[in-house]
Formats: sequence, C-alpha cells, structure tokens
Amino acid sequence: MNLMKVVVTRKIPRVGIDVLEDAGLEVVGNPSDRLLTEAEMKDFVKGADAILCLIVDRIDKEVINAAGSNLKIIANYGVGFDNIDVEYSKSKGIMVANTPSELSSRAVAEFTFGLIFALLKRIVEGDEFARRGDMGGWKPEIFLGENLEGKTLGIIGLGRIGSLVAQIARAFGLRVVYNKRNRDLEAEKRYKLEYMSFENLLRESDIVSLHIPLTPETKHLINSRTLELMKDDAYLINTSRGGVVDEVALVEYLKKGKLAGAALDVYEYEPEINPELCGLPNVVLTPHIASSVQAVRDDMAIMAAKNIVEALNGKVPTNLVK
Repeated sequence: MNLMKVVVTRKIPRVGIDVLEDAGLEVVGNPSDRLLTEAEMKDFVKGADAILCLIVDRIDKEVINAAGSNLKIIANYGVGFDNIDVEYSKSKGIMVANTPSELSSRAVAEFTFGLIFALLKRIVEGDEFARRGDMGGWKPEIFLGENLEGKTLGIIGLGRIGSLVAQIARAFGLRVVYNKRNRDLEAEKRYKLEYMSFENLLRESDIVSLHIPLTPETKHLINSRTLELMKDDAYLINTSRGGVVDEVALVEYLKKGKLAGAALDVYEYEPEINPELCGLPNVVLTPHIASSVQAVRDDMAIMAAKNIVEALNGKVPTNLVK
C-alpha cells in the first residue's frame, strides 16, 4: 500500500517530522536545504498529497498544478500566507493552513521592542563603534539616544502581535494609539489605547510599528505619500511583511532627513535587501528573525504537521486559512 506523500520544502525542526511520520505518512525533504528554483519546486512537489512550505517559497498556480490531483493541503510554516495563491488553491479544492502560534506572537512582540530599543538607543551603531576600538574614553555627548517614556507609539494592525506590543508599551510609559480595520473597544479599555485614523496616527506618532498582513490593499501602504505625513523625527518599525513598505520611498525619506530612522526585520524583495538601506547609519536590519526562538520554531513545526495530518485524515485543519 502506498503511503500518502508529504513534501517538505526546507529543513524544519525534527519534532514536526516526527508528527508526520508517527501518522504513517511518507515524508520527503528537500536535500539541499536551500530555496528551490521554480523549475525545481515543480519537480519536487509532483505526486504530493501535502506540501509543507516556508513563507519564502512561492507556491503559485504553476506549482500547484505541477503537484497533481493528489494534492489536498498546503501547510505554510509561518503566520503569513501571501506566498501561496490561496484563491487558486480554494478553486481546486486544496486547503491552505498556517501556524498562528501564540508563542510566535509573543516572540515577535518582544523582538519589536528589541528593534525599538536598538534604534532609539543607537545600540547597533555603538556596538560597531566599540568593536572598531574607536572609543578613546567616555564622552558625554557620544551616540545620544532617546527615552521611550512620554513618546507616542502608533500600532498599525491590532491582532495578536499588535495587542502584545501595546501591552508591553504601556509598561514603558508610552502613549499608545492604533489603527485597524475594525475598532477594538475591548482592547482600548484593557490596554488604555486610543483609536486613530491611519493618517492621524502617522501624524501623531513618534514611533510607527507595522503588524499587518501583506494583501493587495496593504502593499506599499507605507509610501511617499504616507511617509510625508510622518514627523521628521519619527521612527518606523516593520516586523510584518516587507511588501507593506515601499523601500525606494523609505530610503529617499531617510536620506533627506524626513524620517529619523527605521528598523526592519522583513524586506520588500526578500531574501534580497536593498543595498541602499545597508549603507544608512540610522537603519537597523535583521534577517527575518523576529520569531526565532527554539520553542517557537518547534511549536510552528508541530502545528504545520498537525494541519497536514488533520487534512489527510478528512478533517478540517485547526488553522485553516479562510
């Protein structure tokens, strides 16, 4: 009897593979542990009953068709799913699932504050300076940073991560304002938040933190027009999706001093990073590691695997993308 086949596009924590194998599934991994080309991906997924992919894998119509008629589920290892043609999958009766781990949300929220502190306290610049041996003794006005207390943090998107960021922010004495599609009165009361229109949030905030998915509506939400609304001494933080920010416009505003700084964990053309961003001293860049905690990675692997096991057993996955 042939076992149902699960293809795993990149190496994931072993605990996820164990869940799949314990369920009696054949697991085929990508032996190269690198991003597959489109041609390689189409060949790799042939005959699969399930695809377990990463957010950097483009699972488009061509890849879905190449998999063939056995394909029942595409399980993304990650919260976002803009790398998958969800509508086409649905039209073919193929389920799509993601991994909205609560542990991941906490990790990203904490990392967001790590970026805020790195940026406002100029930690990365100071580290590079110290490593070069340039200190020359302590000086009162070297690498002057800023305190958080009393500043206004604008949160765009108040889902799991945005809500946790708001909760943490209150502990540091920040005024917190937010914008989302549907106003959240309960969160306003719980975290003492102020709802604002998108434009007013940009005008009022000293720090703007993005926590929204990448959709046709949010692509380049941060662009020349919206950056123009922000204070010249404001900071932009992005731990959501790179495509939400027009990086060309961002570089332009940073260069001309119309924005104090930016901290990015995600990029518009990931895994490529705009080289102009790399050359700016008022920018902190990290390699998409906001949720990079071992417990989180294990949790996501288990969730992705369980989504597949449920789907291949005729059930609706717990984390079905609707």
